[in-house]
Amino acid sequence: MIAKEEHEGLNVDGYLQLLDDLARTAAVRMSGVTKPEDRFDALSNFLFVEQGFKGNRENYYDPANSYLNEVLDRRMGIPITLALVYIEVGQRVGIPVFGVGFPGHFLVKHVGADGEILVDPFFGSRLSSDQCLERLRTMYGPTARLEPSLLRPATPKEILVRLLRNLKNVYLQREDWTRTLACLDRILLISPEDVAELRDRGLTYYRLECFRAALTDLERYLSLAPADEEGLPTVRSLFPTLQRAASQIN
Repeated sequence: MIAKEEHEGLNVDGYLQLLDDLARTAAVRMSGVTKPEDRFDALSNFLFVEQGFKGNRENYYDPANSYLNEVLDRRMGIPITLALVYIEVGQRVGIPVFGVGFPGHFLVKHVGADGEILVDPFFGSRLSSDQCLERLRTMYGPTARLEPSLLRPATPKEILVRLLRNLKNVYLQREDWTRTLACLDRILLISPEDVAELRDRGLTYYRLECFRAALTDLERYLSLAPADEEGLPTVRSLFPTLQRAASQIN
């Protein structure tokens, strides 16, 4: 449905059918595999080797990487959209697969009798706990710890918000304020109390010269996040301009 906002007339049912077709073929490939961990590995091989799904390393910030129809057509995406393909096909063939909102790359996880298996769908490879910790410390420094909460299954709402944030950031970099606003609207429908996104929507309204809407969002942001040191100076500096501009609109 996120893709349908961008691709007018998109045949959503057709792409859901494509996921069904992938699952039927995957089930045939795994017909003789019984051990849960082996079935999980067989699914990885089917998607990443036989079907050729891979991360778009050459153009990571291409918006197409965030639209599931484009990912299915091109067999290429970013971690979270590749994870969605993995999860949806896995669930259709009876393999319990969950998304994990890990910092950096979104992951997929299988919980079996022998423990958890993590896969980075962008590279199509397994990850050990030590490798996860190494990634954390690369991002946050040598004292970072691999807390269990970082590997918990993501909820559907969390997956949607993260997908939309990725897309929002792509359009922010391109200064495509109309599409940025659309992403922010959807994020706030899902997570209305997210003060950072409320701030960003107010600033996006300002760039689009929608001054009253900007003032409404930024006033609410200030009431909800009075101690946000990152955003407060910018927002407060805009208020005189916003108030003057909003008062002049009939």
